[in-house]
Amino acid sequence: MSVGTAFHPRTAPLNPKQQWREWSGYFAASAYADAPDIEYNAIREAAAVIDVSPLYKYIVSGPDAAAFVDRVQVRDATKLAVGQVHYSCWCDEHGKVVDDGTINRLDEARYRWTAADPQLRWFRMNARGLNVDIAEVTETTAALALQGPRSREVLEAATGQSFADLRYLRGRSETLGRASSHVTWPGHTCYQGT
Repeated sequence: MSVGTAFHPRTAPLNPKQQWREWSGYFAASAYADAPDIEYNAIREAAAVIDVSPLYKYIVSGPDAAAFVDRVQVRDATKLAVGQVHYSCWCDEHGKVVDDGTINRLDEARYRWTAADPQLRWFRMNARGLNVDIAEVTETTAALALQGPRSREVLEAATGQSFADLRYLRGRSETLGRASSHVTWPGHTCYQGT
């Protein structure tokens, strides 16, 4: 049975038709506006917030975390700097795409990884021989995607902080309200806390 995300109490009143669909065990809004072109135009011309909490989220850490990231996904992990994000896919031994998502390097030996489908078992199978810990944090980490050409303006207005220094596909940690968050530009804001 589907449940609401951490943001559901705030988003449900904004969905007057109560149009929900199931996404990885969570309620996800099918539409907020009466016509799909309203939401489409908002994200193309202004900004939109999308609750992406149902994405599967993992923390990869340990002395061999960088080696694991380099082993599994198709991009050159040695070019992923602390505070930077790669969008990448990962393939099986035959070159078939298993899934895709974002890989955020949080520090020298810790990464946050998102995926559309459950990957914990597959990641752990591919971590054999490496000193790495892979923890699923999907249920304890809510996430919003603020997207569109005016998203930086919206983020700055909402937080009262400047994000002018945050380059494309980079991130930084912030405290917003009572929640600790990690903001990645552009794209996701992941929240941990109450």
